[in-house]
Amino acid sequence: MAFDPTVKTNGKANGTNFFSSGLRQTVDQLMDILYSGGVNNPMDSIEQISYLLFLRLLTEKDETLAMLEGKKHKSVFSGRWARFAWGNFVTLTGDELFNTVRDAIESFHELPDLSNTGKLLFDRATLKIYDRPTLRAVVQGIQEMDIAAHEGHDLKGDMYEYLLSKLSASGTNGQFRTPRHIIDLIVELVNPQANQRICDPACGTAGFLVSAYNHILRQNTKPADLARGRVDGSLLKTAQWKFLDEQAITGFDNDANMVKIAILNLYLHQLERATIEHFNPLTSGFGGTYPGEKYNIILANPPFAGKIQDESILDDLNYKLNTRATELLFLKWFIDHLAPNGRAGVIVPNGVLFGATNAATQLREMLLTECDLQAIVSFPSGVFKPYSGVGTAALIFEKGKPSQSVWFYDLTADGFSLDDKRTPIEANDIPDVLAKWQAREESANSYRVPIEKIRENGWSLATGRYKLLTAETVNHDAPADILREVLKVENEIIQRGNALLKQIGRKK
Repeated sequence: MAFDPTVKTNGKANGTNFFSSGLRQTVDQLMDILYSGGVNNPMDSIEQISYLLFLRLLTEKDETLAMLEGKKHKSVFSGRWARFAWGNFVTLTGDELFNTVRDAIESFHELPDLSNTGKLLFDRATLKIYDRPTLRAVVQGIQEMDIAAHEGHDLKGDMYEYLLSKLSASGTNGQFRTPRHIIDLIVELVNPQANQRICDPACGTAGFLVSAYNHILRQNTKPADLARGRVDGSLLKTAQWKFLDEQAITGFDNDANMVKIAILNLYLHQLERATIEHFNPLTSGFGGTYPGEKYNIILANPPFAGKIQDESILDDLNYKLNTRATELLFLKWFIDHLAPNGRAGVIVPNGVLFGATNAATQLREMLLTECDLQAIVSFPSGVFKPYSGVGTAALIFEKGKPSQSVWFYDLTADGFSLDDKRTPIEANDIPDVLAKWQAREESANSYRVPIEKIRENGWSLATGRYKLLTAETVNHDAPADILREVLKVENEIIQRGNALLKQIGRKK
């Protein structure tokens, strides 16, 4: 399948909005081209597009710096690396194109002037597009993409987010993403600020980290610009920008493919210096960083299933818990690695809320006595369909002071059907959650439970245990009126019966 450049006009985007830009159709075309060309796993398709897209962006950045700095600029693509500049790929075909792209992808981690993040992106990378016409069509398709900013709107991040939705649609190898609207809800409840260190220890494609970054930009954009749809963070000071670029964002994942996708997702959202590391924080320590590292904000949807081998678990993490369950170990990690007054928004399976094991009970007590558990938002079981029907909830808590009460919200609809298709619907409780959040309002869906009652129930956080059953007021008629009506009906029945008997008698 050849790339169809007619999606756009003269290679230019048709609008400043992602959906009007033509990029959505371009992404769909690229995925179709790769599938037809033998790259059938969506994870592999996204990985291959990521490599090529990075090469184009790095070349464009290098060319921009060369224009700005002139002779002072030291090009990334100098010497033997010159042949890997993006413009060279566009003119090649057949085996020459395949060999050049393969050499670039497989050797780029050795590039001297490439950032550590870029080197990690190309670590053990390989070209998987073996069909030469398919490779040329993909290269041409990426070349035709107009991903320059238009009127302040940077479409690169939106484009990549849409590309990642293909991963969600496939669920290949168990890889699927937390729905974007659920991520944004949790980020809004946690409310990360500029100058805060943000971490997702099971970051996947970095959805939580990107959402947190966008949230901070919105908070620091002029209202007039927000009204025009522009989010630029123009109110941030220079020191705040520097901190946001270099120190604010940290993510870990034990899946090397997810790490690479997270790196490019952050890169496309202007976070090329974010810290992304490949390891499991439950077992591997912190590599070159201090093991007791603390964060102001933790956002996560960690793996729910699976057991870790006892000898692999960090000793301090499992101290007195004696559990191998990843969901419990991650909850302990969240509590341990929040800084004083730090806030967390994390998704857990419902079993964490009411599990009867010693480890689960201890963790709930720790969560309620060492932290202020401010909210539990229960999600309908279909939120993660079609891949998982497990019931889940979001925990919103702050480190450093004990809980006085917990606000429960039973979210019954999230704007999508709860079947496998997850099609958009009108029913949506998310706006109501946000409207009631600040005052912790009580309603048919929400209620507050004092800590004393939770302690009396063995630290159980099962939502059904505390939800009040409200009696519906019904206005009944007075007893005398009811009796009068009954006697009237009874008299009518007797009269009709007598009339019927007379009629039968005459017929005889």
